[in-house]
Amino acid sequence: MKLIKTLIFLLPFLAMISIANAQQIKDGETVNVNGIAVTYSVINKEKFTIKDQDFDRYKVLASIKNNTGKSFNIRLANSLDLSGINSSKIVELDCVNATGARLTSKKVQVSMKSHLINVTYPTKDKDGKSITAIIPVTAGYYFDEGQVIENDAIFIVPA
Repeated sequence: MKLIKTLIFLLPFLAMISIANAQQIKDGETVNVNGIAVTYSVINKEKFTIKDQDFDRYKVLASIKNNTGKSFNIRLANSLDLSGINSSKIVELDCVNATGARLTSKKVQVSMKSHLINVTYPTKDKDGKSITAIIPVTAGYYFDEGQVIENDAIFIVPA
């Protein structure tokens, strides 16, 4: 019970720390976050009307560049390890007035690249003959020095 009270007491402080890392960024502007250059740009803008309400549709490209002088690597454990997926995210850009309507986004995330290795395993084909097959498996994630990673998203916002 004491642990729960302590966690409830600490949660607001942890939330404030994560909000403290938030920064506003403008179209085409680059922000340096701990040696990582974060840039976003609007690639395309369209206007349209749905049920007498005007909306703007933006296609946005977010990119990051590692200027820290070092590489980052996350190795996954030899068993099912889902923690690496969450920790591979480097940057998240939120569009505060995006609707998320029509299968569009409210945010865009840029994550480390997956490190894939080919695993060969024995199996049987449709005739029951023993064969070996190859499947790519994620072994970890990386972000090398000088590397640029990009991701895009579509936002719909009220006009």
